[in-house]
Amino acid sequence: MSSAPTARPVRGTHDLVGEELRRHRAVAETGRAIALRWGYQEIATPIFEHTEVFARSLGDVSDIVTKEMYTFTDRGGESITLRPENTAGVCRAVISLGLHQQLPQKFFYYGPMFRYERPQKGRLRQFHQIGIECIGAPEPLADAEAIAAGAHILEELGVLEATTLELNTLGDLDSRARYREALVAYLRGREAKLSADSRLRLERNPLRILDSKDEGDRAIVAEAPLLLDFLNETSRAFYARVKEALDRLAIAYVENPRLVRGLDYYTHTAFEFTTTRLGAQGAVLAGGRYDGLVATLGGPDVPGVGWAAGVERLSLLLAEAPPPPRPLAIVPIGEAAEAEAWVLARDLRRLGHAVELAFEGRPGKRMKRADRLGARLALFLGEDELARGVVKLRALDSGREEEVARTALAERLASLVGVENPAASARA
Repeated sequence: MSSAPTARPVRGTHDLVGEELRRHRAVAETGRAIALRWGYQEIATPIFEHTEVFARSLGDVSDIVTKEMYTFTDRGGESITLRPENTAGVCRAVISLGLHQQLPQKFFYYGPMFRYERPQKGRLRQFHQIGIECIGAPEPLADAEAIAAGAHILEELGVLEATTLELNTLGDLDSRARYREALVAYLRGREAKLSADSRLRLERNPLRILDSKDEGDRAIVAEAPLLLDFLNETSRAFYARVKEALDRLAIAYVENPRLVRGLDYYTHTAFEFTTTRLGAQGAVLAGGRYDGLVATLGGPDVPGVGWAAGVERLSLLLAEAPPPPRPLAIVPIGEAAEAEAWVLARDLRRLGHAVELAFEGRPGKRMKRADRLGARLALFLGEDELARGVVKLRALDSGREEEVARTALAERLASLVGVENPAASARA
């Protein structure tokens, strides 16, 4: 008999626990810590927005809008969409909060996104992303900084060497307009061989065809004109400065003239960190410059650049999961010690230590649980120890034992194992 539907997660969603959750958290926390070093402050936007936020930002002929968004009408009759990405939400927040009055604004985010697509390795219907956005900086150095911050995060995670940075330029609006004209002329002669989706895009947003996953479309696109051949001098100079900055920072890249972003507000730099270790899901961190997006959403005409990275994909690249925390295990012996053990556990937790104290059980059973949890130390507390004001410590890796006065316990534990939360120790 199969389990009831309510006992299974919805297809394309996934429970995170244990080692998998530790991998996930390592990506998010590393991203947050490195982004802060680069001056990106954290922002948290709602997981759903008015549908128009994504329809206007992603384009009403994009696959995300037409096929993948989770959209519903709420009880007030408004069309609401679970966010499929977070750049649009961050830009909407910049407008809503009036943050565009003090530019540039630099943000880091982390959280769940939602797309209705076929689940596969590293790709879920509820997935998570980290990302950064820099709003209000028109300089090419902002593009280089965004890429460098992403590379730093990948390096800190130990996965940078497993990736390749692919780089391209989309040029400014003038360059794109001239390229669009040449691209449409090329595609018109092959329109009958295009997929139905691409024939629709040819009328409304032909650059989206360059993103097509259809094999027939990809064969046609492979022979299409290159945008690089239509760049004006301003665009070439912008791209050169981005590359010069990356060279100066010793960030290796491969130029990919077929790498594009099909939406009209994307300009200049486009980039992806890709890997061959995850099968077809090659991109683990991707972004670019989107100078027209804030204006598209009804705000002022201010530039932007940023990227997003899939947490699930990055976590799969980690060489090993971060180890679970190793707690201190308190083992009371006797009724009086049992009561005192709870006071001791409370005090040690306030000092920043992770503490395991079973609700009941003989010392042997408690020690088996301590071993199973990988505890560093066992703290024995019995009637004799209570009377003498000491605690017996046993290092569970070496078996070494010592007695420590209760008044000196905090200092001794700090020297032996440190603390999980130094701030808590400072408060104490």
